[in-house]
Amino acid sequence: MLGLMMDQPLLISDLIRHADRHHGDTEIVSKTVEDGSVHRYTYREAHGRARRLAKALGGLGVQTGDRVATLAWNGYRHFEIYYAVAGSGGVIHTINPRLFPEQIAYIANHAEDRVLCFDINLAPLVEKLAPMLKTVKAYVAMCARAAMPKASIPGLHCYEELLEAQDGRYDWPSFDERTAACLCYTSGTTGNPKGALYSHRSTMLHAYAAALPDALNLSARDVILPVVPMFHVNAWGLPYSCAAMGAKVVFPGQHLDGKSLHTLFEQEGVTMSAGVPTVWLGLLATMKEQKLKFSTLRAVVIGGSAAPPAMIRTFQEEYGVQVLHAWGMTEMSPLGTVCTFKAKHAKWGKEDRYALQNKIGRVLFGVDTRIVDENGKELPRDGKAFGDLQVRGPWIVSGYFKGEGGDPLKKDAAGEAWFPTGDVVTIDPDGYIQITDRSKDVIKSGGEWISSIDLENIAVAHPAVQEAAVIGVRHPKWDERPIVVVVRKAGQELSREDLLKFYEGKIAKWWMPEDVVFVNELPHTATGKLSKLTLRQQMKDYQLPG
Repeated sequence: MLGLMMDQPLLISDLIRHADRHHGDTEIVSKTVEDGSVHRYTYREAHGRARRLAKALGGLGVQTGDRVATLAWNGYRHFEIYYAVAGSGGVIHTINPRLFPEQIAYIANHAEDRVLCFDINLAPLVEKLAPMLKTVKAYVAMCARAAMPKASIPGLHCYEELLEAQDGRYDWPSFDERTAACLCYTSGTTGNPKGALYSHRSTMLHAYAAALPDALNLSARDVILPVVPMFHVNAWGLPYSCAAMGAKVVFPGQHLDGKSLHTLFEQEGVTMSAGVPTVWLGLLATMKEQKLKFSTLRAVVIGGSAAPPAMIRTFQEEYGVQVLHAWGMTEMSPLGTVCTFKAKHAKWGKEDRYALQNKIGRVLFGVDTRIVDENGKELPRDGKAFGDLQVRGPWIVSGYFKGEGGDPLKKDAAGEAWFPTGDVVTIDPDGYIQITDRSKDVIKSGGEWISSIDLENIAVAHPAVQEAAVIGVRHPKWDERPIVVVVRKAGQELSREDLLKFYEGKIAKWWMPEDVVFVNELPHTATGKLSKLTLRQQMKDYQLPG
């Protein structure tokens, strides 16, 4: 027997239609790329412009399933493209402009993008790319006619002129909710980048789950500023969750320095923001240097890489801002866990609560997890056993676009498929996950495992350390030994002996780093994550002392 419920597909266009109808006068604020001025309009206006754009893209030949790429920062036009492309049945393909041109060309050609929309300060990059892009037939500069770039780009159109040419009469089509909606490529740390192809259904379920109280806790009373770029896993789904809840959105453009962010936070009454640790390092340094405070900010989401414990304490103790430590992957749309407390934790002492916050949290409903050993045997959730983390759920990939890289899933004895995350973790009886390392970064010394993340967290807690990374280097007796590579804070003195002494009493003696190497900066990926791969390449000629 089947239930007697309406069979209505879960479609992304329903989000912007809902925001228009029920939160039509709520603002969307953007720091513009053209001149840094602030642009304001509403969900209602955004919905109208998205419908015009959908009609215009049809005029450019975009059909169901065609990929429309973006090279753009966080702004209102990028928001409109999100909804216009997916809502009309196309696939929005966000590309990271910080990648090397050759990487961008590979990704765009692999995706077979038909249209490329770009912010005007990226016009020189697009001009360089155009001869390499085999399938792109139209380029759209995201600006008004007066700001059109003077670049030699074939098939160039003006975004605002495309919209002005449309009458606005457009009805969102209805189709199968499993239709592809968004295409995001992995960073490609091993092999070529691989495409994660999200459906309308997966995106909608992710938007619901991310907004829940024990996840990001979004509401119509919030003002959300996504620092995480819209080209990085759809800004962690915030453009969708915010529309679903009717939250005011503030887009910072490319202005991600500490002072610009703080000014926007204060001017717009931002209540919650989300980004990677490197961005928050810059903001906190500006706050301390200029003796600034927050007046409305209540929470920050820290993801992309592990949140240093010292950063969590600084936000909460010095600025009264709650930290939500989150974890996910491109292959997971991306949100998998958020570290929020349960009722029993209200009785815990401060230090015990901080120890819990250092974990990446517990899964959202919709994500299932387990840990397995090297033979695929499931391990206990006792907070002690550590193994490879595997996940499954309705917004987790079943494969990569065009089958790139083969079948990524692992099947257990019962024939059920799981996605291997590449993280080595423990899971405690309450479901809280502690990442001990990436499987490719864990250090094996004398047959025992050493967590590079734990060693990094201790180093960053030193008041003279700006950033730190721990890698394993070859050792003739112990196979591998850890070294810590450190960036000092400006104007701070710190010696090798000082930092090694700081580790004493905090770790087992055999975990003690063999050496401290000071550098001016650490390498990062195009999404702001620390690049251990690049660091190991840079340190390939390093020799341990003695």
